[in-house]
Amino acid sequence: MESYALLLGATLNAGTVLAIAALGLLINEKAGIVNLGAEGLMLCAAIAGFATVSHTGSDWLGFAAGMGAGALLAGLFGVLVIWLNTNQYATGLALSLFGVGFSAFAGINYVQAKLPERPQFSIPLLGDIPLLGQALFRQHPLVYGAIALMLALSWFLYRSRAGLVLRSVGESPESAHALGYPVRRIRLGAVMVGGALCGLAGAFISISYTPLWVEGMVAGRGWIALALTTFATWRPARVLLGAYLFGGVTMLQFHLQGVGVNVPSQILSMLPYLATVVVLALISRNPVWIRVNMPASLGKPFYPGA
Repeated sequence: MESYALLLGATLNAGTVLAIAALGLLINEKAGIVNLGAEGLMLCAAIAGFATVSHTGSDWLGFAAGMGAGALLAGLFGVLVIWLNTNQYATGLALSLFGVGFSAFAGINYVQAKLPERPQFSIPLLGDIPLLGQALFRQHPLVYGAIALMLALSWFLYRSRAGLVLRSVGESPESAHALGYPVRRIRLGAVMVGGALCGLAGAFISISYTPLWVEGMVAGRGWIALALTTFATWRPARVLLGAYLFGGVTMLQFHLQGVGVNVPSQILSMLPYLATVVVLALISRNPVWIRVNMPASLGKPFYPGA
């Protein structure tokens, strides 16, 4: 039973990275922007956060640095695709490649660096419950923050006027523009908020999840987060559930190795990515369902006055 409790706790921890990044990308896509640069954003934020903690000793300054790096790079991406109307997919891929290379260059001097001792978190009383306490109530605050973020984003998108405006910009930017809303500025704001959340996820990886710096340590999680938005049909609650599902698949490989299952490690390592491909293939069998839920202007440029 203890091994299953540890698996549950690890699943929540692993799913948090995907959930925060995917919720940020969901905000982008609700505004009609596809950002394929999530992997690069997360890598740059990971080294920014790790370097900040190495020099200051403050985790929260590290998270702030990661969010700042993510927002800055996302803002550059936003200017290119929103004001200069560059192709969103090509620009996002370029950003991803840039992030991979730049983070490797910037992190050369931090490969052997060690962070201060990691704080141990526990909710009073609840953390002492046998088995469940260790699995559910001794997590990093950002694990619970991801759940709060999902609830806040659900309320914002479907219960607030600002959320309605954001969704209208993604569904019909021409109509929103005709009503006097600054479509380009709204989209840029959404892109930068989404980038900040991707940055937070990247910083969480290098500061808390695996507190070290290794080149390419995001390891495809940015791409999985992108797939999660489609898997969840652009619904925040489904994004969170999908993140925990993929987080569980990621941690399952270590659990199976721990209990002595005789499966080649290479097969276990590819389980999260295999699950991503299988899920997307199953969803794509019904293109009508995707079109109904997908923001109508997703990936399309906006030309004021056209």
